[in-house]
Amino acid sequence: MHSIPKVVLITGGAGFIGSHLASALLRHGCKVTILDNLNDFYSPELKKVNLAEIGRAGDFDFVFGDICDRAAVRDVVARLRPGALVHLAARAGVRPSVENPVLYYETNVTGTAHLLEACRDFEVPKVVFASSSSVYGTRSATPFREDALLLSPASPYAATKLAGEAMLHSFVNCYGLQGIALRFFTVYGPRQRPDLAINKFVRLIGNSAPIQLFGDGNSARDYTWVEDIVSGALAAMAYAPPNGYDVFNLGNSQPISLERMVTLIEEAMGKRAIRQYTNHAAGDMMVTCADIAKAQGLLGYRPSTTIAEGIRRFVGWALEQSAATLTSSVPDLAGVV
Repeated sequence: MHSIPKVVLITGGAGFIGSHLASALLRHGCKVTILDNLNDFYSPELKKVNLAEIGRAGDFDFVFGDICDRAAVRDVVARLRPGALVHLAARAGVRPSVENPVLYYETNVTGTAHLLEACRDFEVPKVVFASSSSVYGTRSATPFREDALLLSPASPYAATKLAGEAMLHSFVNCYGLQGIALRFFTVYGPRQRPDLAINKFVRLIGNSAPIQLFGDGNSARDYTWVEDIVSGALAAMAYAPPNGYDVFNLGNSQPISLERMVTLIEEAMGKRAIRQYTNHAAGDMMVTCADIAKAQGLLGYRPSTTIAEGIRRFVGWALEQSAATLTSSVPDLAGVV
């Protein structure tokens, strides 16, 4: 293992995973700059709360800007000359991508190309790219392995993440960058996006409102606690791929069903959910499960938070938040998981 670069640019650093990673890097003594456009996919006020939480860990620089703005991207990379770019900014979510695939392409593919071009031109040596378990799609054998030959993304979002991986690999091949793609598996924890299932269900159950379950409740996800994800990302930043490029699964390798996840929330909250079942959603996968042997062997990745413990901790965090943070500043997300 090498050391973590001392100057780091994080795109999307005001978001859920980015805010946790930024705080961890500050605690490691890094100089951190965040590039984020605080878009309204969910409340920008929540992202401002995330930025305030990062500030508790230390001083950082914030640049308000959009990765789709090529000139703005080039300006910040040229001024900062970071030792590493951690590229987390993206249009997220499977179901919204089904509704608006062009927007997802423009942000997740074109925006990524802008960043990689700037890294080439201003000699940024390392890029860590946030990919997704969704790239494995509907036909990969479980548990998902990084060397799977058949990747069949089932949604426009998944396709853009696979395109980002391919773009990064091409820049490693053509221009000598170091590139690492991290395939995240259903990350949850404090400050999780409000459209995601665990956060949304806790809010709705707490308000005695019905929750909507897509399918029959038997779909399964490899839920991964955010601090475990951050530990893997930090290890990846200190890793030098022998051939310049590598890809890692960061998951928990313990998938549970949607029904079981809801039961764990009920137990943690001491309150029953009002379940409403609806049709399986277009673009969704039935199961995700990470084979993490490669990350364990090369990165020392050791996720330690069980889903039962993580949900208890998440519910404890949620109950500590003010009513304004949990409800009034969060847009109506009915029907979105």
